[in-house]
Amino acid sequence: MRVQPKDSLFARLFSESRRALHRYVRRFVDSVDTADEIVQEAFLRTYEQRKDVVTPRAFLFTTARNLATNLKRNQDVAKTDLVGDLDESQSVIQQASLEEAALADEETQLIKQAAERLPPRCRAAFALRVFHGYSYKEIAQKLGISLKTVEKYIARGLDETHAHLTSRYREVDRHHD
Repeated sequence: MRVQPKDSLFARLFSESRRALHRYVRRFVDSVDTADEIVQEAFLRTYEQRKDVVTPRAFLFTTARNLATNLKRNQDVAKTDLVGDLDESQSVIQQASLEEAALADEETQLIKQAAERLPPRCRAAFALRVFHGYSYKEIAQKLGISLKTVEKYIARGLDETHAHLTSRYREVDRHHD
């Protein structure tokens, strides 16, 4: 079997960039194993996109940085004191593999979509709590509303987000059946 020119370029990219990429990723993550997973995933994604990528090394390093940043962001969200289902789903991320982190990133995007459907003041309170980790007291001060109103907004945001996620996952299940 003859090696395609793009494949030989990719093999050279791998041999020339693997160590540098690993050192680069280690600046973002605490674990050598996590860095190994991110490097592997970044090379896989670069290889899968090789026909469309003009600058493979830049694409590789950008992909690795994005994967590491997403993982770190998801771990940071997991450390905040979220309420109900969000707390449970995000705390799992701390021990999750890279694949689970990618799924969690998708869930975060779905939560953001659901939050966009909330009324403006409710959305603001919900976003401050879920995405920025503000306490109820800080939200009340920042938005100039009572603690009771913050509690109602967060509860409504959680209920509507949960309903949105449930309906979206049901749609996916129906399409896969």
